[in-house]
Amino acid sequence: MKKSLRSIVAVAITTLTLPAFAAINVTEVAPWSSGNSPVGADWFELTNTGTSAIDISGWRVDDSSNSFASSLALLGVSSINAGQSVIFVEGTAATANNFITNWFGASAPANFAIGFYSGSAIGLSTSGDAVNIFNASGAVQASVIFGASDSVSPYQTFDNAAGLTGAISTLSVAGVNGAFIAVNSTTEIGSPGTIAAVPEPETYALMIAGLGLIGFSSRKFKG
Repeated sequence: MKKSLRSIVAVAITTLTLPAFAAINVTEVAPWSSGNSPVGADWFELTNTGTSAIDISGWRVDDSSNSFASSLALLGVSSINAGQSVIFVEGTAATANNFITNWFGASAPANFAIGFYSGSAIGLSTSGDAVNIFNASGAVQASVIFGASDSVSPYQTFDNAAGLTGAISTLSVAGVNGAFIAVNSTTEIGSPGTIAAVPEPETYALMIAGLGLIGFSSRKFKG
């Protein structure tokens, strides 16, 4: 009976599903790229850490001024799938193509997605800045702040695979969290488009609840 109940609990936990949700994190930032990369443009990465796709039509970005009025439209990508990471580079569609060549060579990996934003209203500072993401209604959906970036080669992106909100400071290291050296620029290290989705609190809660159920069943039917 004890073994049977444990099996039933385990199956119930693994088959239990939560309502689909979507959540966006800023998971990488390269504020030095406009001056220290052949691409000549800063960029950041958004990751959908939820379980459903999210429509980002009308979404916008601003720097530390955190102003929807002065923000710039995110273009070229209209939705982000669950678990997907998308790059947004400052410039145009041509800049996005240059980004792909610089980081990956002849072609980007399968399912790689890149968009862009254009305008003089914002610029990511190497001395410290922020990335603030707004939805079409002006509500903040994701936000990070960072200090001074690399000033000497190799230039490392800020790696926020942890999905933190607020201050980030971890720099990318080749071989960690999918980071690698750019194919056509050996002075750049990052993980554009490759950071896995960060588990949401609901996921952790489900895991903890499951462990609690298994522990309870073990104590109740011990012997």
